Amino acid sequence: MSLSKKCILFALMGFLMIAQNKLSAQSEQETEADIFTAKNSLHAELLGNSGLYGLHYGRIFHQKNKLKLVASLGFSLRFQSEDQPVHSGYVIPIFPAEIAAFWGRSRHHLEVGIGYTAVLNRRFPIDENFPNNRRKQLYWSQALLPRIGYRNQKPEGGFLFRVGYTPIIHIESLDPSANRFSFMPYWFGISLGYSF
Repeated sequence: MSLSKKCILFALMGFLMIAQNKLSAQSEQETEADIFTAKNSLHAELLGNSGLYGLHYGRIFHQKNKLKLVASLGFSLRFQSEDQPVHSGYVIPIFPAEIAAFWGRSRHHLEVGIGYTAVLNRRFPIDENFPNNRRKQLYWSQALLPRIGYRNQKPEGGFLFRVGYTPIIHIESLDPSANRFSFMPYWFGISLGYSF
């Protein structure tokens, strides 16, 4: 083999070794970018799973490559204004929960999931044995909210932003043996918060 062919062969081998090191270093960086060290989050949500508004705590409980699974719990209060003689004003507690998956690298992600919201509601049916002929009846109003949207969250933590389309499948539970379902296709949610 001539000297020029040996030089070309050694140059080619050197180039391949350098390229391999760069590729393995690049894949290590991509793997590090996929790992979220900030697994907890606190965020305020407008509309969406909370109804009107809510405060939520979330935690990433599984991650592999681009896929992350997160669960969140929240709380909200809604005031029902006075309606005399039926009732005076009262506060309705709302308990939203959600499980979601998000895919992506760095901070930009596609998010899909399902939310569940329980509302401790009241109604006042006519009953002659009670004052003002009205009886207070507590019941759970429930809803399922599928989600598809965008999530902006850095792996190392910091600012968190979410926006998503969240149609509502409402379950009215006055009588558990006869639930009534309704569908509201036009609903969305926006969240702002902090991951740590």
